[in-house]
Amino acid sequence: MRRLKTIIIYYTFGGETRKEAKRLAGELGVGTTIYEVKEAKERSVLGSLVWGCWHAMRRKASEVKPIKVDLGSYDRIIIGAPIWADYPAPAFYAIVERLPAGKEVELFFCSGGGDSSKSKKGTIELIEKKGCKVTSYRDVRTGKGIVKEKSPK
Repeated sequence: MRRLKTIIIYYTFGGETRKEAKRLAGELGVGTTIYEVKEAKERSVLGSLVWGCWHAMRRKASEVKPIKVDLGSYDRIIIGAPIWADYPAPAFYAIVERLPAGKEVELFFCSGGGDSSKSKKGTIELIEKKGCKVTSYRDVRTGKGIVKEKSPK
């Protein structure tokens, strides 16, 4: 039986989504590609709490650095992002904009203080509007709160 070519593409702010992506990649094993999406402009904690949440609630995509993977070449696409104000962070919407039609997509969302139940239906609808099917949706409770990791210089 052929092994599915899988990518885990994610955005992280404080590092919890990265930890979950790496954990999941370890479970899936050899052949899983893991790719971190970065915003074009680094956010401050205050910026994420104010403007980031504002944009998340309006489902507005942030500008991200070029994504250098061809999502169309993967059989299985797993997208991860933090939850801000009950909605996926703005970088999530930038990933969704790049989804090729006809793909099965799995989603995971990390949150220290809540979940994404308020936005779940609309998030699934966004994926379906791209001509894709959501096959898995889960919330990961991190319990860590917002702790911004420093970027390596």
